[in-house]
Amino acid sequence: MLDGRTVIVTGAARGVGKGIAAALVERGASVL
Repeated sequence: MLDGRTVIVTGAARGVGKGIAAALVERGASVL
């Protein structure tokens, strides 16, 4: 679904942001 897309997740070091970043990676996104 997100193959080839790059996303920026602020606050991805811990908590909710980290969970969101992990979910996006599982769906094929590159996370910054």
